[in-house]
Amino acid sequence: MTGAFPRALSPSRANDFQQCPLLFRLRSIDRIPDAPAPAALRGNLVHTTLERLFDLPAHERDVEAARGLFATAWTELADTDAIGAAAVMADAGLGDDAAQAAAVADAMVARIAPLLDTYFTLEDPTRLEPHAREVAVSVEITEGFSIRGFIDRVDRAPAGQIRIVDYKSGKAPRAGFESKAMFQMRFYALAWWRLTGEIPAMLQLLYLGSKEALRYEPAEQDLLNTEQKILSIRARIQQAVAQGFTPSPSRLCGWCSYQHLCPQYGGTPPELPHESTWESVAFESARNEPA
Repeated sequence: MTGAFPRALSPSRANDFQQCPLLFRLRSIDRIPDAPAPAALRGNLVHTTLERLFDLPAHERDVEAARGLFATAWTELADTDAIGAAAVMADAGLGDDAAQAAAVADAMVARIAPLLDTYFTLEDPTRLEPHAREVAVSVEITEGFSIRGFIDRVDRAPAGQIRIVDYKSGKAPRAGFESKAMFQMRFYALAWWRLTGEIPAMLQLLYLGSKEALRYEPAEQDLLNTEQKILSIRARIQQAVAQGFTPSPSRLCGWCSYQHLCPQYGGTPPELPHESTWESVAFESARNEPA
């Protein structure tokens, strides 16, 4: 394989490699589908709900409207992804019969309602008109290599300052463990800066699971450091191409869908696909980022 791989990285794929090179390989090169992750699917539903909330006139953006939008998003999931819906239902203690998924919308809304209620304590959507939502960004930061991803929301203040906002349905990290979450946000800020020439004034993470907002004001040097970190990750991936994508055991292994293919658990990875298939032409799903 030439030094051209990878031609692009998103925050999720960069975090995959940092967590475990073999995880990165199985997900990004072999492209073996993950088992449905109930927490991620619930997070996707919450993201969809909050995105659609801003389609409504400002005076209609209230908790009841959000619950209705969530019920609609749940029904859509039940209609289009029976396996995912069944996984969410089973995780919620509602059984796992996908055929009954549409009948449990009220129960799902009741389960998610605290997260939606929390959102309204963290900000008032009736006073916001986002500059953009679900923004796909892709920009080259060095010859032949781009960074890309999806930003939940971009706000522009009357004076022109930019705020990048991301929703998280889980709990905020403990003090001292914010670096992974902020790496994702600095990644987006770097992409925005390289695309527009504007350094965002504020990065904001809204943690609905713990009623917390994490805010950070990036400086130019922060984003330059982030750029160098991303390039370093790319260089390490190129090194792994030559030396092998070895597993990196950690406490996160317990949640990994690929244990059966991991040597640490007695598995054997499949034969590495031909290098001509390594790069995907499709832009990654908006919901690849952890919720």
